[in-house]
Amino acid sequence: MTVAKITLRSESLCAGGTVGFYEHQSEALGLTARFAVFVPPQASAQNPVPVVHVLAGLTCSEETFFIKAHALEEAARLGVALVATDTSPRGAGVPGEADDWDFGVGAGFYLDATQEPWSQHYRMGRYITQELPALTEAHFPLDGTRRGIMGHSMGGHGALVHGLRAPQMWRSVSAFAPICHPSVVPWGQKAFTGYLGPDRQAWRAHDAVCLLEDGYRHPNPILVDQGMADKFLERELQPWHLRSAAEKAGQSLILREQQGYDHSYWFVQSFAAEHIRHHAALLKAGA
Repeated sequence: MTVAKITLRSESLCAGGTVGFYEHQSEALGLTARFAVFVPPQASAQNPVPVVHVLAGLTCSEETFFIKAHALEEAARLGVALVATDTSPRGAGVPGEADDWDFGVGAGFYLDATQEPWSQHYRMGRYITQELPALTEAHFPLDGTRRGIMGHSMGGHGALVHGLRAPQMWRSVSAFAPICHPSVVPWGQKAFTGYLGPDRQAWRAHDAVCLLEDGYRHPNPILVDQGMADKFLERELQPWHLRSAAEKAGQSLILREQQGYDHSYWFVQSFAAEHIRHHAALLKAGA
């Protein structure tokens, strides 16, 4: 199999490991895509390490979590690699794609659009589940049998959805302030209508609460942290739907309500190391 080419944008030593930012021509997106990788000091060709894919939120990029979450030191200590993706295609040229901060550029919602003109390039679903894992595991010492997924806000939505849909691929799942039930909140309804069309039945495959209702389960506990001073809590995030659906489904869910914390990366930074430990424990179990 031909290994796709990647282009180095920048690379630095961090916490004894290597943090790099790269780009490549994406088949899934039909455009140049950017991603970031942190390789801990324990990794080598003879010793590939577990890897956690990180999905950022609205308006963010592949750089956001690496720079703001302060998670690399804990990942280095535990010998866990991190891969971060961009939040949407860039340069698609879809009319109006940059008009709103919560739809289009920076807001791909980690799904494959089915509606024109979005469906030609807005295919972040297949990008993060197929192309990016294969690409990074070909170029870096990552153990593809030990993958986890985590995310913040829109990225938390993506982590929950993809983790539930493919638990054999994503052995550990966590989220910070996720959009838990996008089918019933403005952010999700706007994105789903634009990308997937008006048929709400088609939305269910992209909604963590609906997936739990429809029989999807993850064999391992899912960790979710929610700041209780989050200005988006009542209107957009609504974690009570996730708790209720998980209880009814028998899904193990650790939903922690963090008093006084907002939606920012100050909140994410406060608990990122605990999330890395959550993933490391599950990915290294039985290794």
